[in-house]
Amino acid sequence: MRRFIDRILKNSSSSDKQLLLQLEHLVGFTPKHIEYYRLALMHRSRPDDVTDSNERLEFLGDAILGAIIAEYLFKKYPYQPEGYLTELRSRIVRRETMNNVALRMGLNKLVQYNQNDRGLSRSHIFGNALEALIGAVYLDQGFAKTRTFILKQIIRAYIDLDTMESTDTNYKNQLLSWAQRSNKQLVFETVDERNEGTRKLFTVAVVIDGAQVATGTGFNKKEAGQVAARNAMEALGV
Repeated sequence: MRRFIDRILKNSSSSDKQLLLQLEHLVGFTPKHIEYYRLALMHRSRPDDVTDSNERLEFLGDAILGAIIAEYLFKKYPYQPEGYLTELRSRIVRRETMNNVALRMGLNKLVQYNQNDRGLSRSHIFGNALEALIGAVYLDQGFAKTRTFILKQIIRAYIDLDTMESTDTNYKNQLLSWAQRSNKQLVFETVDERNEGTRKLFTVAVVIDGAQVATGTGFNKKEAGQVAARNAMEALGV
């Protein structure tokens, strides 16, 4: 193994050598094809051609992550019904959870993106990059190694299932319930849409009794609404 690593490092550029060492620490093994990982860490805001971004790998990684989490939960909770497993899987793979995991892993230090766009650093691009990284691991190492990576480096290292079972992170539903109990008129309004490359970035505002309380941004209205609801709950002390 040491000879294999030394051979890769010898044939790599200095930037690739640094990335390879960082990836070894991050994923727990030595990548074979570093070009997959370089692409996984490239946000669409950086390359001139968006086909050189990590979006296709994100699509692949998202599907693989969902399948492996489904299998893991199916075996871990043999007596729970389908609805329970579906909800718990949704909480694990949702963008906010993956983004938090990516930040705790330090993946944000490796992702290449337009840092002049402050909205990007507050969005879920690092969670998206984590899914792209899963896609890269799959292409580089195969399904079995990807399964080990997800279970060991993500689930066991950063996901507290006991807390996740008992915590509702659907902020929009929580805020709606609070508004009903408090007899408040709550409206989610889309206040801005702008192009971010070939995708749209949405800004959604939380309006309570006619007054704007908070806003949130995301690459779809659902994501932006969740961010806005969370910000509103923090502002209101709910």
